[in-house]
Amino acid sequence: MNKIINYTLLFFLLLLSSCAYEPILNNKNYGFSINVDKINGDQKINSIIIKNFNNLKSKEKKYDLTISSTKEKNIISKDSKGDPSIFKLMINVNYRVEKDGKTLIVNKINKKTTYNNITDKFELENYEKNIINQLSKSVSDKIINSISEIHE
Repeated sequence: MNKIINYTLLFFLLLLSSCAYEPILNNKNYGFSINVDKINGDQKINSIIIKNFNNLKSKEKKYDLTISSTKEKNIISKDSKGDPSIFKLMINVNYRVEKDGKTLIVNKINKKTTYNNITDKFELENYEKNIINQLSKSVSDKIINSISEIHE
C-alpha cells in the first residue's frame, strides 16, 4: 500500500515539476516599438505605463501613442465616527495609436479597485502607491496587447 502512495506522489511531483510556466508578456518579442508622442494627466500613472514600453525596442515597426490619464479616489463607506473605512481607486486612460499619421486605435481603459482604510497613514500611502503601480502595469499590458492584435 505504501508503494502505491509513494509512486503516486512521485508521479504528481514529476508532473508538476515539468510544467513550463512563463509569463506572457516578459519574454515575448512583439516585433514593434512604441513611441509616446503626447502625454496628459497623472504623471505617476503615465511614467509607469511608459516604463513598461521600454522593453519594446524593435526597429521593424514603430507606433506613435498619445496617452491621457486620470486618477480618482472616492470614499465608499464611513465608520460610525464618520471616518472613511473603504476607498475606491479608479484609473482612466484614454489612448490613441497612430502609424504614419493614420489613427489605428482609439480606446479607453478603466481600472478600479476597492480597499480598506489603514490607520497608519504612511502604510496607507504605500499601499495606494502599490495599487496604482499594479493598475498602471495592467493598463500598459492592455495597450501592448491591443497593438499586437493589429500588428499581426
